Amino acid sequence: MGPERRVIVGVDVGTTAVRAVAFALDGTARHVATREYPLLEPMPGWQVQEPDVLMAATVAALSACVAGTAGAEVVALALSSARYGLIGLDAAMTPVTPLLTRRDMRSSEAARELRLSGQSRELHRLTGTPVHPMNPFCKLLWFARHEPYLCTATRWWIGLKDYVVHRLTGMLVTELSSASGTGMFDVHRRGWSTAVLDLAGLSESQLPPVLPTTAVLRLSPTAGRAVGLPSGTPVVVGAGDGPLRSLGAAAIDNTVGGLTLGATGALRTVVEGPLSEPVETFSCAALTDDAWVVGGAVSNGGNVVRWAGRVLGDDSAVPALLDLAGRIAPGSDGLVMLPYLLADEAPLQGYAAPGAFLGLRSEHSRGHLVRAAVEGVCLQLGGVRDRLAELTPIGSIRLTGGAFRSPLWREVMAAVLDCPVRVAGVADHVPLGAAALGLFAIGHTSDLREAVTQLDPAVAGGEPVAVDPALAAAYRGLRTRLPALITVAGRLGEILDASVGLSAPARP
Repeated sequence: MGPERRVIVGVDVGTTAVRAVAFALDGTARHVATREYPLLEPMPGWQVQEPDVLMAATVAALSACVAGTAGAEVVALALSSARYGLIGLDAAMTPVTPLLTRRDMRSSEAARELRLSGQSRELHRLTGTPVHPMNPFCKLLWFARHEPYLCTATRWWIGLKDYVVHRLTGMLVTELSSASGTGMFDVHRRGWSTAVLDLAGLSESQLPPVLPTTAVLRLSPTAGRAVGLPSGTPVVVGAGDGPLRSLGAAAIDNTVGGLTLGATGALRTVVEGPLSEPVETFSCAALTDDAWVVGGAVSNGGNVVRWAGRVLGDDSAVPALLDLAGRIAPGSDGLVMLPYLLADEAPLQGYAAPGAFLGLRSEHSRGHLVRAAVEGVCLQLGGVRDRLAELTPIGSIRLTGGAFRSPLWREVMAAVLDCPVRVAGVADHVPLGAAALGLFAIGHTSDLREAVTQLDPAVAGGEPVAVDPALAAAYRGLRTRLPALITVAGRLGEILDASVGLSAPARP
């Protein structure tokens, strides 16, 4: 660490790894520790993890991070986690289910039924969360239908971060950001919805109390010994990874969008309170009591390029594939990919379209297919921006995520967006957002933006990405045709399902 002897530790418990980052309070240094864990698939479409494996990794990362600060004073721990997870606990606080991650699609049938019945519209208006297999409400419907005896034995239903908070502090609580992503929380009344809980067969007593994201708890003696910190160290309960990524990228007003792209992607902006919108696309989650993050996510991002390389029999690393695609003319010589390899959270039109390459000809090469994949993902995110701009003005975009190390991803994304774009010039955006929220919570600053720039002065900058006007015009024309292509692909998928005697796959 640098000369500053006080640090705050941001902890992000993600889908495949936990990352603990100690930030010097004067912004001069940081120390990072990471521990990975497996994502299990016991059945097709199920994506689960063992809660105690995640907790062991969290303790190990925290311990290594604290040790790496060389004796600096840790003023607080501030927490983040992947949202939409669900764990069942018995009365002794022992898990009776694995963690069902956001990628667990077992409740697709329940989500589809809610959408077909029209109930999803009111549920979305009430909770700010789209009806989708990712959300805990739909997962609970699956348990009620398929595991009724387990439901009877379950005392508590909680999220991933709730479990981490309990193990670190001994308190079983949740917070506004995580609660607002469950599909069971009335974001307008700021409380659990009795109507939704009745649909899930739950009582409010089976869910933890909801605290502000800035609530401060205390590290328990047992956890303190495990991670090498004094008992009573402040623990800020924090928020979900999506809202904190926006904060960590300094995209925290309604004129700036934060667009992240890794294996998946998302575009979000910050507004003053929950927003309702007529199309069931966006989620709305709290960052603080009066700062809410609204936006849409896509399940198909950089993973589409990795899939293309694997299926095409190309053992090249992703950078080599992207370099090959970069030699292809924009528009991929008429080839279009609809990148719905996984059920998407915010598609341009409906949920029924399968993934597809359209316009495939003999002259198309491997490079064409990969470039079409990149363009398809960027076009989906451009569609999310267009819909989001109908709700709140977005004049510029800040890009984050590993995909944007690639010049091709940057070039295509900037042209599709066709507005001022910068690549946010810091790493560890989620832990940084958690740490900044932590500084705000413990009173070291009265302003969230100031908290971010205090911990990392470079966050307000970032590399601008030039927009090619000709390229932007070409993608603008393709975007106008995309909804019709999605509709056609959806109909073709239904015809193909019927022609081979298969029932349509369960999609949300």
